[in-house]
Amino acid sequence: MSPTRLVILLAVTVGVTQPQTITPQAPPKFEVASIKQSADPPDSLRFNTNNGRIKFENVTLSACIIRAYELRDTQLQGGPKWLNEDRYYIEAKAEGRTNDRDLNIMLQNLLIDRFKLAFHRETKSVNGYALVLGKGGLKAKPSGTSERNSLTERRANFTSDFQHQTTMDAQYCTMTCLAKTLSGVLHTPVVDATNTESPFDFKLSWTADDLQIPASDAGIGASIFAALQEQLGLKLESRKVPTEVLVIDNAERPTEN
Repeated sequence: MSPTRLVILLAVTVGVTQPQTITPQAPPKFEVASIKQSADPPDSLRFNTNNGRIKFENVTLSACIIRAYELRDTQLQGGPKWLNEDRYYIEAKAEGRTNDRDLNIMLQNLLIDRFKLAFHRETKSVNGYALVLGKGGLKAKPSGTSERNSLTERRANFTSDFQHQTTMDAQYCTMTCLAKTLSGVLHTPVVDATNTESPFDFKLSWTADDLQIPASDAGIGASIFAALQEQLGLKLESRKVPTEVLVIDNAERPTEN
């Protein structure tokens, strides 16, 4: 092998094995943030977000964690007692306009930086509901072959002394999707136990659960429990259900600024 050829091969080898440096992208953070303790009464808390800004008034750290990580109350466990007692004014601004997802990530990073928040996730059995079929079977209409999957809610004025009625319109919705939506409505874990995988189209109407409406009037203004049974042939059974929880390992009171 000639010396010239050897030099060329070495140059090619060096070029191929040269590592590339990848700069990790920094997590989104607020440009400026202010945290101050509040002495206002507990019933005056407010969450305001607008154009990359947050303004939280008289909020607890637990309420901020639930909002930042999109949890239900039952999904947050552990931590010091003051997590639910101390109240704060929190104002922060992003560099520019941002979407809700990035705003939540910024809030997560703010809680980690200023409150020294640390946690881990576990799956635990908690009090909740199982969505099951009623005795008469499902009353929803099977969907066509479309790959749509949408479930929306709207509130309309009720034509009597009741305050409001909520109507849920669903197209190409599975029972698993419905269970997740009911979990958000009830602020309690709901799991699908119908053993039904096919999607359905349906409408569901109900009024606030604290209104004492007879089940026979379900089509007009029943609680969501009675409406599910009368309109869709479904029931919510109270039981322990598996759900992911966020367990607080550490939290510290922040210094004010």
